Amino acid sequence: MKNYRELEKMLISMERKSYSAYKSLKGDYKYDNYILSIDHVQSDPYAPPSKMRIVMPRKVSGIPEELTDTKDKEIAVSDFLTRNFYKEVRKREKGSAGTGGSGRISIDRCGQEILERTSVLIKKDKIEVRFEIGLPAAGRRIMGKVAKNILIEVLPEIVEQSIVYKNIDKTLLKEQIILMLDQQYIRKVLKEKGLAAFVGNDSVLPRESGVSDKPMRNGVRFKSPKEYEVTLSLPSGKKVTGMGISKGITLIVGGGYHGKSTLLKALERGVYNHIAGDGREMIISESDAVKIRSEDGRNVERVNISGFINNLPGKKDTLAFSTENASGSTSQAANVSEAIEYGTSLLLIDEDTSATNFMIRDGRMQKLVAKEKEPITPFIDRVKELYDNFGISTILIVGGSGDYFDVADRVIMMDEYIPLDVTEKAKNIANSDKSKREFSSNESFKGITERIPLKRSFSLSGKEDRIKAKGKYSIFYGKEMIDISGLEQLVDDSQTNGIAVMMDYFRNKVLDEKLTLSEAADSIYEHIVKSGLDSISPYTGHPGNLALPRKQEFCAALNRYRKLKIK
Repeated sequence: MKNYRELEKMLISMERKSYSAYKSLKGDYKYDNYILSIDHVQSDPYAPPSKMRIVMPRKVSGIPEELTDTKDKEIAVSDFLTRNFYKEVRKREKGSAGTGGSGRISIDRCGQEILERTSVLIKKDKIEVRFEIGLPAAGRRIMGKVAKNILIEVLPEIVEQSIVYKNIDKTLLKEQIILMLDQQYIRKVLKEKGLAAFVGNDSVLPRESGVSDKPMRNGVRFKSPKEYEVTLSLPSGKKVTGMGISKGITLIVGGGYHGKSTLLKALERGVYNHIAGDGREMIISESDAVKIRSEDGRNVERVNISGFINNLPGKKDTLAFSTENASGSTSQAANVSEAIEYGTSLLLIDEDTSATNFMIRDGRMQKLVAKEKEPITPFIDRVKELYDNFGISTILIVGGSGDYFDVADRVIMMDEYIPLDVTEKAKNIANSDKSKREFSSNESFKGITERIPLKRSFSLSGKEDRIKAKGKYSIFYGKEMIDISGLEQLVDDSQTNGIAVMMDYFRNKVLDEKLTLSEAADSIYEHIVKSGLDSISPYTGHPGNLALPRKQEFCAALNRYRKLKIK
């Protein structure tokens, strides 16, 4: 193995040479306290940056074993070190050193959520940091002296300050671990206490802006109605008080711009743990909660939507419904059925992003259009069955239909971002209303059909043999673009990278035409739990870091693949 002094000489000797000479750098280099692995060298200054790793012995890093002796602690520490490395890079950032992305160092940029990532791997004997560098160039000529400065002088400073325990903020690290353990504990006790979600008092729900996920300065702090107030004792020794939303059917009502959608958005993100200062640290939802919306134009493949839609014109089969261009109502019916198929205990629905005819059919319309002429059984007529027979709760924003008062277990009104319990008032209004609607279906909800994906629909060949993510909401499966913009609970581009590589693993290692789609997904997650996220696609073989998506988003992405075939 070469050492860093040899690397230094190589870089100086490359000054003004053709950019392709950088290719000779690939390999491992011994520094005083760690190894630098140059795994991939970019082909030109405009290509994706070169991929590198720092591999440091645990003894050198000095991070105590008790801080990483559980999976949750390991995720919290990995997240902290990734943020620390990013912060140290930013301190020394001077913009591009030349052509293209020359001279820029980058690592996964973490958002407000704490995710399982591959940017920093923590193992018993070593810590591995994965990052990228745009090797500097003027035109297509190597800037060897600038590259030497980055790799021999700047990078060691970043490493020393970001992952060596004696140099990092130990208090902040321990606080992040404690916070994550508290959040995980709340998520665990939700079930024990019969809750679907918890919103801590003093949480800040509003965000800074439509393009920023940071908390709004001076945002109204959340305060639970006394009727729903719950106090939890946490592993840290602290106690937290807030609104416990019981399982069942919960309506969130109120005037426009009073915080209904803001509360639901916070509950959507409550499936993840959050960093200190986010404002939503103590907003915890069931980990399998799924946001449901309509998605005009999405692909649907053999999904049983008969519980919501039946007797379509032309006798189209709704027990195994397929379309390349779903309507608002059929797409939302498919989204609910698919969520049940791959597992959920909580549906989150906003009236604003729903198909009206899927959600409600009022009494007057029922009188005008005969029951046998209407193929849709609206969600209002299934929501109680979903909970009573399948244990699936619903939290629903309603601003335009009081008919949901009849089926709600509780009604919470948002008034200038302050929640009020108005259940009794809503029930009184419902009971005094003389123009009640009728139940729209003569048949009970029978559930969904498990589907088995076929191998042939996932085959790739030749130049098409690639699955890659592009941004947060697009995946290219060969030449086929999968639009996942309807998956509102995705929070990071690296999760989409994760979905892409998991799809590749799915088609090559799991697909056998025996496992259902849900079972196949479970087998991948079991493998990841056992062998780590990195095991499905090592860093050296994939163009970017990975963050673990939930099973719900992975399955939803598969369902939006237009060439998907099911038996």
